[in-house]
Parts: sequence; C-alpha cells; structure tokens
Amino acid sequence: MTHFQHNNIGNQANKIKATAPHLFVSKKMGTEAPLLLSTTHDENNFTYIKKPSFLTKSIKWVLKFVMWSIFICWISFIFLVPLDSVNKQYTKMVHSTSERSLFLIYSGPVMIIGFFAVIYLWISGDEEIQEEKKKSASFRLWTFPIIIDGPFGVVTAAELIGILLFAVYIIWAVIVYTINNINLLSLFEITHTGKRYVLLLELTGLKFGFIGLICMAFLFLPVARGTVLLRLIGIPFEHATRYHVWLGHLTMTIFTLHGLFYVIAWAIEGRLIQELTAWKNIGISNFPGVISLVAGLLMWVTSLPPVRRINFELFFYTHQLYVIFVVFFAMHVGDFVFSMIAAGIFLFMLDRFLRFFQSRKTVDILSAKCLPSGVVELVVSKPEGLQYNALGWIFVQIRELSWLQWHPFSVSSSPLDGKHHLAILIKVLGDWTEKLRGHILSVSDEKDESQGLLRPNLSLKMCVEGPYGHETPYHLTYENLVLVAGGIGISPFLAILSDILHRIRDSKPCMPRNILIVWAIKNSDELSLLHSLDINSLCPYFYNLLNLEIQTFVTRESEPPLEEAIIPNFVSSYAYPTPTQGGMSSLVGTGNIIWAGSYMVLSTIGLVVLYALLNIFYIHPYNVTHWWYKGILFLVCMVASVVLFGGFVIGLWHLWDVKNGKKIDGENRINGLKYDESNVYKNPLKEDFVNDIKYGQRPNFKEIFGSMANQWGNVDIGVMVCGPTTLQTSIAKECRSQNFGRTRNGPVFHFNSHSFDL
Repeated sequence: MTHFQHNNIGNQANKIKATAPHLFVSKKMGTEAPLLLSTTHDENNFTYIKKPSFLTKSIKWVLKFVMWSIFICWISFIFLVPLDSVNKQYTKMVHSTSERSLFLIYSGPVMIIGFFAVIYLWISGDEEIQEEKKKSASFRLWTFPIIIDGPFGVVTAAELIGILLFAVYIIWAVIVYTINNINLLSLFEITHTGKRYVLLLELTGLKFGFIGLICMAFLFLPVARGTVLLRLIGIPFEHATRYHVWLGHLTMTIFTLHGLFYVIAWAIEGRLIQELTAWKNIGISNFPGVISLVAGLLMWVTSLPPVRRINFELFFYTHQLYVIFVVFFAMHVGDFVFSMIAAGIFLFMLDRFLRFFQSRKTVDILSAKCLPSGVVELVVSKPEGLQYNALGWIFVQIRELSWLQWHPFSVSSSPLDGKHHLAILIKVLGDWTEKLRGHILSVSDEKDESQGLLRPNLSLKMCVEGPYGHETPYHLTYENLVLVAGGIGISPFLAILSDILHRIRDSKPCMPRNILIVWAIKNSDELSLLHSLDINSLCPYFYNLLNLEIQTFVTRESEPPLEEAIIPNFVSSYAYPTPTQGGMSSLVGTGNIIWAGSYMVLSTIGLVVLYALLNIFYIHPYNVTHWWYKGILFLVCMVASVVLFGGFVIGLWHLWDVKNGKKIDGENRINGLKYDESNVYKNPLKEDFVNDIKYGQRPNFKEIFGSMANQWGNVDIGVMVCGPTTLQTSIAKECRSQNFGRTRNGPVFHFNSHSFDL
C-alpha cells in the first residue's frame, strides 16, 4: 500500500504558481502566497483570516449560557418532581396561579430555547470554517463509539450519557413514586387487604402515566426534520430518527404498563368493561385513552425490526395512526395535562405543515441515466437560494411510479457543483427503483438502451422534501479524513470529494489535507460510479495541496475482467429545454433561518393568542368544563395557529423568494449542467493520486487504521462510514479499539455514520 507523504507547502506553492498564477496575489514585502491559505509560523499551520468579531462571539456565548441554563433547570425540575416535598410546592403553585402554567413549566422551556436558537443560528449563519493548529488530538463525546453490539446499535459517549439520564430518571421516579404510594395508603382507612392492593395498583398505574408523559414530551422532537432545535445541536434528521425509535419503545413500554396496572385493578374488582368504556366529562376519560393506547400499540408492534424488514409498507402506513394516537390522547387527559407535552407535538406540526407545502411543488428532472452497475442517476432542478451541505438528504416521490411512496436518498453532488441543480444516485433494489429504471429505459428509444439517457422533453417529474442534513459541513473540520463506503454508499463521499476539490480550486476555506477512501464493492461494474467524478478536470493541481488515496476492494471477483479499461460513456452534451414546473421549493425548515425562525416564533405566539381568546370569549363565558372537549379545543388551537399564523409566514416566504429571483428561468437554471464527453465518466490514463484496486479481497480495517495511526501521528482523524449495518459496526469497533489502545503520540479516530435506516 502506498502511503501519504507530507509535502513541503512552500514547494507546493511554487509548483502551483508556475502552472496557475491566478491563484496568487501580491503581499507586502514582495512575497506571494496562495489565496486559499494564510501561512503562519509553521509552514504546515494554516489559519483562515475571516473570524467572527468579539461582539458576535460574546453574543453567542451569552445565548449558549442562557439556553444551557434553561435546559439544566428544566431537566433538574423534571428529576425533582417525584419528590413529595417538591411535588407539593409545584402543585400548590399550579393551583394558585393558573392551570395554563403547566404549559409554561413543561413546554415553555422548549419553545424559549427554540426562540434563542433562531437568534444563535442567525448570528452564526455567515461564519466560515476556521482552521487553527491544534497541539494534539482530542476526544469528542459525539464521535467516540462506546457500545457497539447491543440493542441500540453503535452508541457514542454523548448518546450513552443521554440513555443513562433517561434510565436514571425512570428508575428514580419508579422508586420514589412507589415509596410515596405506599405511604399514601396509610392515609386511607382500608382494612381489606385486597382493596389496598387494588388501590396500590391504580396509584402505580397513575404514576406510570406521568412518567410516560415525560417521555412523550421528547418523542416528537427528533422527527421534526427541520426544527431549529436539531439545527442548534447539529444533529441531522437521519441521526435523530434513531432517538425517536428509542423513545418510542420506551414510551410505549411505560404506557402499556400504565394501562396494564389499571386493567388488573379493575379486573380484580369486576368492573373492567365498565371502566374501559367510561367517558367522563370531568376528569380522565378512559375510553379515549383505550383508543389512543390501541393505536400506539399497533404502531409499536409494526415498527419492531422483524416486522419492518419483512413489510416496510405495513410499518409506514400503520405509523400514520399517530393522528389517532394524539387526538384521542388529548381527549383522554384534557387540555390541562396535554399542555405538558404540547411543545414537541407543536414543533412536529410546524415541520409537517411546511413539508406539505414544499412537497406540493413538482420538480423538473433535468437528466436521468441508468448506469451499468444497476444505479440510476437523477439530476433535479433547484433554486439558487436553496443551500445544502455535501452530506445532505432529500425525500423523493415520483408520481408516475407511486402517489404514496417517499424514499430518502443522499445527495451525490456538491453544493458547489452548480447553483441550480443537485444530483442523487439510486441503487436499483426494490419494486419502486425497478419501476424507475424501467421507466427511464422505456423512454430512451432514440438512444442505445444500454445508455438509458432520458430525453428531456418526456414527462418524468418528482416531488421533493428537503434537503436535510448537518447544519455545518463537518467534513471540512478535519485535516485528515478516512471515508469508508460499501457499494452505493460511495454516493455522499463523491459529494464530499467534489466539495473539497471545488474549495481548493476556488480558494474557499477547506481543512482536509489527507484523504483515504476505502470502498468495498461486489462487482467491477460498480467502478463506473467513481469515474463519474473527473478529479483531474475539476481541480488539475489538487495534488499539491491534497494527498488523496483510493483503495477499492472488489469482493466477488478474483481478477480484473478483460474489458477493465473500457468504461461506458454516458454523455449528455446538449442543452435541455426550458423546464415547465421549475426547481425544488425553498420552503424547508433547514433553509433560510430568518424565515424558518419567523415561522416558528409567529406560530407559537399565535397559539398563545388563540387559546387566550378562546378562554376569554368561549370557555369562561359558556362555562365549558368537560376535560375531553377542552383537550380537543386546545389541539384545534394548535392546528389553527400553524395554518393561520404559520401559513401567513409561508405565503410571505414564497413571495419573498419570487421577488428575489428564486424562480429563475429554465435557461439559467441549467447553466453549468451541460456535460461534455471530455469530463463525464472519463477514465484518465494518468491519475495524480493513488487508486489501488484489489480483487477477491475484503478490506482489513485493523491493518488500514493501524497504518494511518503510525503514519499521521498525534492528529484528529475524521472517519466517515456509509454502508450496511455490518460495515458501520466494523468501523465503529476499529475506531474504539484504536482510541482505547492509543499511545501518547497516536491519533484519535472520530466515528461519523452517514446512513439512513428507518
């Protein structure tokens, strides 16, 4: 294996100057330096000049302190509520003020943090990646895998802390509530032992219901794809989904115990049917709770891995019962209790409503190709103002194939590839992708069927939600990168590599200096995916500033095929006609933070105003006291505030896009999208990087990571993996092994997974 060499930057600059003088500007004292870099005391130490001002740093620090303070106080209160002394004071405060104070106590902190998050993200919006020389490598909680083999999959140190906090809270709450319930029995003059047990069962069920409420307060937050909270903490939707799965299992387990304790108690007393069908006007209504629990159980059972793997559509459609679950839950507990969990549900409503508007727009497919490896490439139109990172995702619906199915795909193009388009690579694996490939081939009668080039005048359109992904391009924060892909998992890494090369060529901030790509594929026909990115044409002199090595392992072939040198040419060298519908809608929660923030803030204010008006002009004058009815009214106010106030912001957002030229004409939209035979699927005879293809072998990650550890020394190495679960597990184990066995001068491997698995 050829190793990376540490080049002298001064010599590299001279080479670039001789061949690309446009990359240089004159400095004081007659010296010259690349625009990309600013040299400091050490030739290998780079610091980008653009830095946030002292005022900006101070405001961000204050906002962080305030948000952390609110969060810690909120979590501390939740932990302390089970204590009898704290619970009495808290209950007294609620009754002495207003029942609406429950919303402020439990949901208020989440919304307030969201308000501050909008300001924080707005201030941080224009900051660029900065590189500062670090004295040594350091561990990070979010990228340090701790648990590998277990029910949670790969768990990092930060995730383990979160799991432990939930576990400690539940154990603590169960113990404290059990002690309180036993003490409470002494206050009742019950001599019959059986009745004491029945009462204890009911009290235990009641407390499990409260614990379930706390879990449910967090349940909807991870699936609000574009919420500012996920953007604030830098967790993309595809990562947050697993937290929703964990919380879903936990919440339904607790709610099942909640119902089970009551069922046992009622069955002992012989009033089971009577209680299950009871619909009280004042107090908790049991029958709506039964309906809600049944809907939750159906979602839970069909979401279990064995069922989900066998029939994903059953899982997907059954999960739409969340509407029944939430509506009847509000009727079960009333507005008073429902307000405790309203924040997470409200943020989910905001995200869902915004996604509805974005997905209504039909998006032009500018190009579609079928590659020999069983992969389809789609290039779609997007507005210039819609920004995304190289590790972005989009959800796709093609109505010619299905009106109901949405599928997530990672973006394979860099945001710097073009302002008005993005590309995705789709592996043909199931019925939907087979239909897509068949549709493309069926309309390519003017081309050779093996090329499969879609004629642009034919109808094939899609609806898109997204893009989603990391708030910041974290792949640019590592000087050393190891990218591990399995099969189609190379797709996001093509975007990363293109992004880095564009930045080097265009003198944009870019930290990576050493990149190793390890790619495992089954057959050699998949090699054409890598050649879709012509590295030398994109950035001819990248090797002076970037050490790149690609190791490809073809696992099911023992030797190269005879036609190895022949790589199919899929070329689109003509201009596309003007699209009729336009590009993707920019109405997405991960988009413009001013509009996304205004959407959340104004909708929240609208909720408070609407419910206040409802109390003033309807509930109090007409003496509305039915709990289940007030729960429905509160839910209606949540929906109305999203539709009325949120819809108002969405309308202004859309008009602002139109006014600022986001709807550009088709000719400009596809500018830069014309491919040329000289730079598409090219197989260059001379490559300025190491490209090692090994047949009949699987990558030995222990050897590869050990070599990198010896070679790069005391540095931070960003390891990114995209592929099947087994590949992620192998890489996580090796990162953990290397970090635990790290010597004083050894590197720290930072594990990052880029895989979407529902």
